[in-house]
Amino acid sequence: MKDKNPGLAGVFSFFIPGLGQIYNGEFGKAIGFIIASIIGGLLTPIFIGFLIILPAWAWGVVDAYYSAEKINEGEIVAD
Repeated sequence: MKDKNPGLAGVFSFFIPGLGQIYNGEFGKAIGFIIASIIGGLLTPIFIGFLIILPAWAWGVVDAYYSAEKINEGEIVAD
């Protein structure tokens, strides 16, 4: 299996939620982050969206980084 670059995975998710998970081969997680971002984005006009989108975005960046590290260590098997 090809090693994943944790920094690159984090940067991908920083700019596009779920893209770091796609890079890591974790497509189920990616769909979850994309859906959370869409729902949060749609709800931002009534402020509650910020309570969804900001934590989901931050969690996605951190998750992509640490998942890439775990994939490299063999703790996670991604597609």
